[in-house]
Amino acid sequence: MEKEVLEILSESPESTFQYGIRFSHLLRPGDVVGLSGELGAGKTVFIQGLCEGLGVKEPVTSASFVLIQEYQGKYPIYHFDFYRLETFQEIEALDLDHYFDSDGICVVEWAERAEALFPENAFSIKIVRIEENGKWSPQKRKILIFSPPGRLPKELF
Repeated sequence: MEKEVLEILSESPESTFQYGIRFSHLLRPGDVVGLSGELGAGKTVFIQGLCEGLGVKEPVTSASFVLIQEYQGKYPIYHFDFYRLETFQEIEALDLDHYFDSDGICVVEWAERAEALFPENAFSIKIVRIEENGKWSPQKRKILIFSPPGRLPKELF
């Protein structure tokens, strides 16, 4: 399936959070969203915005040490973080289909480690640091959203 692509410039973590809120308005039960980017790129910040946009009231934190956090908002939200998992077999053993086939929304950090398990209609988000004047910007990020066809109204961003 050919995916639509949208590129956004985030000027700050606050901006990344706001883009997460906006993106949440595209989601519906059963959606899977994979996020990739290096350590500190802003994946968790984007997910915090996404969860706020879906009405989650509790604090949203990195799931690195528990592998999965569950939140309740407009829909159930399953937040996975595969940072600490080293092999594809470890991820496969989590039986993700149980979550992917649910009426919740699955968001996955370090998604590049498990993309082969994702449904074909999953969203993919890559967050990339930006270089300015030969140095990495501490704040600015490029956010690339890869969407199933017809699901990405650009005016939302």
